[in-house]
Amino acid sequence: MQRLINLFFFMVLLLPVAACQAEPEVAYKAGEHYEVLPQPVATIDPGKIEVAEVFWYGCSHCFHFESIVEPWKKSLPEDVNFVGVPAVWAPVMELHAKAYYTARALKVLDKMHIPIFEAMNLKKKKLQSEDEIAALFVDQGVSSDKFTKVFNSWGISQQVKIAQSKQRGYRTQGTPELVVNGKYRISTRAGGQQEMLKIAEFLIEHERQQGRN
Repeated sequence: MQRLINLFFFMVLLLPVAACQAEPEVAYKAGEHYEVLPQPVATIDPGKIEVAEVFWYGCSHCFHFESIVEPWKKSLPEDVNFVGVPAVWAPVMELHAKAYYTARALKVLDKMHIPIFEAMNLKKKKLQSEDEIAALFVDQGVSSDKFTKVFNSWGISQQVKIAQSKQRGYRTQGTPELVVNGKYRISTRAGGQQEMLKIAEFLIEHERQQGRN
């Protein structure tokens, strides 16, 4: 009988340990793997979880990141919206941001995105003028007149201003960076580019669960 009592108390003592072991560990922590923005930045589609990529065409790390993020974003579920946000903190970067939004407006972003990266990172072109950028679009079958009209339009200028505003809200410190749902900023300091995507997936699921509560 005493043996049964001793066994009972032994099992009771083990219960808190088992409970602790059963609790899932938090894979990533704020302040260590990602930053929580002090003020959320508005997303394009509030009905979806947004992942924004802050990039610059002249950034070699961004160029490498594209080869990783391109297949990843195609695998994202329907409730996730992936968007590009070109970084602008110098006048020449404004030209490159206009190139991005022009390509998107002309529905040739899939054709232009990588060639612009390659022009700057492989061919070492500076793309410091509208004419240089126009030549890239013409090479991809876009008429010079159509490019010029869209590139210099009010709508494109406004999109660049919105990108700059978002960048300030994101508190961008470099490129590439990912921002999940306008709330969490992930940089390469989190442990590399592959790790950035894992953290993004973790935060996507976190936001998904928050939406269900």
